[in-house]
Amino acid sequence: MTVVERRTDLPLEDAERVARLAERVGGPLPDRWTALAALTHKSYVNEHRDEGWEDNERLEFLGDAVIDLVVSEYLVSRFPLAQEGELSKLRAAVVDEAGLAAMGRGLGLGELLRLGRGEELTGGREKASLLADTMEAVIATVFLDGGLAAAHALVDRFLDGTYAGAETGTLDRDWKTQLQEQGQARHRSSPRYRVVAEVGPDHAKTFEVEVELGGSVLGRGSGRSKKDAEQAAARLALVALATPPEGQDGSAPPKGGSPVVEEDCGPAGP
Repeated sequence: MTVVERRTDLPLEDAERVARLAERVGGPLPDRWTALAALTHKSYVNEHRDEGWEDNERLEFLGDAVIDLVVSEYLVSRFPLAQEGELSKLRAAVVDEAGLAAMGRGLGLGELLRLGRGEELTGGREKASLLADTMEAVIATVFLDGGLAAAHALVDRFLDGTYAGAETGTLDRDWKTQLQEQGQARHRSSPRYRVVAEVGPDHAKTFEVEVELGGSVLGRGSGRSKKDAEQAAARLALVALATPPEGQDGSAPPKGGSPVVEEDCGPAGP
């Protein structure tokens, strides 16, 4: 087996990439090589085989276990009487591809990724599956550098609204219904959905929808149908409604972020 020596330092462009990631996760990432690996898709490594880069698949494996532990710890503490099967269902509802992709979008991971040309040309920076995998790799990096407490802080920053749904027993209900109820309770008005973009050929079109409530756009989601995109937008609107305004929780959103949260959504639930 050929061993490729690692460079002594990161190229300037990649050092800046890692610095932006550290700023967005809200803590130092002293192992910059691992942080860069978290942002490196296998398609990039395949096109630079002789340069000694590492992709994020191993970190993705670790991150998947870390986020399961973080969420499991929360659910066990909050639901002491729940049985294993019920806890497993709750965890699956809290941690899914769409939710992880939404976290990745919230951190602006798409623009930080190192992709091969093929992935770049096919919109890899916006793919829910790719963003979800990268988010898991980033969670692993934060865990390796800062321990479980740091991983908790990062994950909890995005899951407060979802945790609230678990506690109120609404995780198994569709997001649009929940948002409708929130709109009536808070603003005595209904959410309004608007298609803002349609991308791709007719046989593989992606719809982008934003939802407005009380005069503010609270979420923007995308999906293979208008219904899926509306569900994604509603989900992120619920997260926005459950998130305290900047400064009330002692933290600020990552720089370069947006008050409108975006998410890709797979098939909608019942």
